[in-house]
Amino acid sequence: MGKRKQREDDEGPAPSSEPASIGQQTSHIANKQKRSAAYSKLKHKKEKTKRAERSKRQAAAAKAEQLGLEPPTKKVPKTIENTREKDETVVSLDDAEVEADEAQDEFAEHFQRVRPPNVLLTTCYKPSGIMYKFLAEMLEVLPCATYYKRQGYALKKICEYATNRGFTDVMVFNEDRKSINGLLLVHLPGGPTAHFKLSNLRLSKDIKHHGRASSHRPELILNNFGTRLGHRLGRMFASIFSQDPNFKGRRAVTFHNQRDFVFFRHHRYIFEAAERRGPGEKEKTRRVIARLQELGPRFTLKLLSLQKGTFDSKGGEYEWVHNHKSMDTSRRRFFL
Repeated sequence: MGKRKQREDDEGPAPSSEPASIGQQTSHIANKQKRSAAYSKLKHKKEKTKRAERSKRQAAAAKAEQLGLEPPTKKVPKTIENTREKDETVVSLDDAEVEADEAQDEFAEHFQRVRPPNVLLTTCYKPSGIMYKFLAEMLEVLPCATYYKRQGYALKKICEYATNRGFTDVMVFNEDRKSINGLLLVHLPGGPTAHFKLSNLRLSKDIKHHGRASSHRPELILNNFGTRLGHRLGRMFASIFSQDPNFKGRRAVTFHNQRDFVFFRHHRYIFEAAERRGPGEKEKTRRVIARLQELGPRFTLKLLSLQKGTFDSKGGEYEWVHNHKSMDTSRRRFFL
């Protein structure tokens, strides 16, 4: 019989270049009660140190305020966004190469106001009632859009028809078991084609205190599309909206990218007079304040693929395809 391997509770974990967490510091202890006691002791010590550092920072900030000096810089908390993996495709503001490419890409005519947007909206085969309600709200979001019934036509035929009729984009919404789950956005006449997964859909009637959209052309807000792929996708979204919004309508459509999920929101900003007490004031004064009212709908998009040219499921060439096994290997790796 082999000798039983002896374990000592005093031994620590293997040395590492990064500071070990409390769980890593106590994982070597075999006895559960001793491990729990050591964990509680280390956690209490860590919290005590954090409280002491916080009190020290607050005292330094108060002293600087009394002396009229600048307060010490606050620590920036670590998040998944600001600790993301480095990406060579991130675009800087003054990148001449990107500006030259975008001046000659498929969306250049739109941004030069040569070709105004004209969008064709359609659906999958046999849409349900929820799809028609959603399309009615999307037609309010996009005043330049027109709905056409699918009528069993193949998507290639629809793209050819839309190109001949002067449409600039085709949007096809898909549903499965009365749940809208996909969007195919085709830019005409030469592409590209983007395929999205659509989730978390909420219509206007499901949003508390929602408003009703007007017929004015909305403003467009694009957030956090920082890479080359993100820039291309942002220009694709911008190409379905007019370049001269009507500010009297006070409507704003937002595509906000966070961790490669694109959140769609539709708001109206409202100015109203109200009695408010300002900082350091004892009495309320009448002032104009601004607030947002959501109009709906709201949903989330996840890019699945970006294809060159118009839709071609068999011989199409893809610029980018999402591969779950090879791409979703890190929580801090993003592509948009």
